[in-house]
Amino acid sequence: MKRKILYITGTRADYGLMQSVLKAIEEHPKLELTIVVTGMHLMPEFGLTIIEIKKDGFKIHAIDATYENDNKESMVSFVGKFIQLLTKEIKEIKPDIILLLGDRGEMLAGAIVGTYLTIPVAHIHGGDITSTVDEPIRHAITKLAHIHFPATEKSAERIIRMGEDPAKVFVVGAPGLDTLLNEKLIAPEELSKKYNLDLSKPILLVVQHPVTTEVDDAPEQIRETSEAVLELKPQTVLVYPNADAGGREMIEVIKKYEEYPFINSFKSIPHREYLSLMGIASVMIGNSSSGIIEAPSFGLPVVNIGSRQEGRERAENVIDVDYNKEQIKAAIKKALYDEDFQEKVKICKSPYGDGKAGIKIADVLSKIKIDKKLLQKKLAY
Repeated sequence: MKRKILYITGTRADYGLMQSVLKAIEEHPKLELTIVVTGMHLMPEFGLTIIEIKKDGFKIHAIDATYENDNKESMVSFVGKFIQLLTKEIKEIKPDIILLLGDRGEMLAGAIVGTYLTIPVAHIHGGDITSTVDEPIRHAITKLAHIHFPATEKSAERIIRMGEDPAKVFVVGAPGLDTLLNEKLIAPEELSKKYNLDLSKPILLVVQHPVTTEVDDAPEQIRETSEAVLELKPQTVLVYPNADAGGREMIEVIKKYEEYPFINSFKSIPHREYLSLMGIASVMIGNSSSGIIEAPSFGLPVVNIGSRQEGRERAENVIDVDYNKEQIKAAIKKALYDEDFQEKVKICKSPYGDGKAGIKIADVLSKIKIDKKLLQKKLAY
């Protein structure tokens, strides 16, 4: 009998990063995959991306929990509602293992449900350092999880120092690298036609999300970024922020800049297209983890704005700046025209693995023994 793996996805970002893992599980002879789809995937203002998941042909269960308002209270309510609905759905799915990624609310909810229902929880990207509310949520999931898939050796060390059993910690690399290192991306010429880009001129890729500890400042933060882009006037592909508190206010600011012909904004971009755009972009700007994890493999300079990725392991492609128009402009110019910096970026290496995370994770999930020792967690120090 195949072992049933349940993966929870709540955003376009986590689903895109997990493509290789989900395919590896789906194709494994000893595993069966089910995906619970919730959150941003069900929200039209963020692209209604459940449609893309359905196209991929996975077996899915949609759970109707979304972010009703653009505030912190809505984020808390979402987690509570999702815990209740997931608990009911679990009775039908009957998973052997719940698989989670990162630090979002739906992942924390999945870890809580798995723990109380005595279902092993496997967690990818634990042990990373970021900032804001993401940091404690990620570590809380680690303490609830039974199986750990950190992306780097340093993250594995942190997990073990938190009292987790070293025998249950498997360094696999970042799943986000799998697609870009192993699959053929979209040709630049095809991308240039679809996104109306001139490949002979600089291209900016902007992805900036709200920071949950700085919600009141979110509109001004994206305004500073937009003003920097506006003054430089390069052709720009801008992706809307996520549904965290402050995201909708940021979108209202972004809409004011959509009248400029060189700024093309999108609610969502399919993951393969997004990676392909990273391949032709001259600079990436914002605070997305893809600027830290995936961008080095493209030799792509990144202007990382603010605190969201503070503390995360990084390569030499990153320029850190504050939410300040002049700093952002100066960093963009450095990325575009500083030849010494560009040479460093070309040879920089990602600390996030070899692009085989999906296969490694599926292998562990198929072989690990599910018994009392695994389920009854104890501090390992």
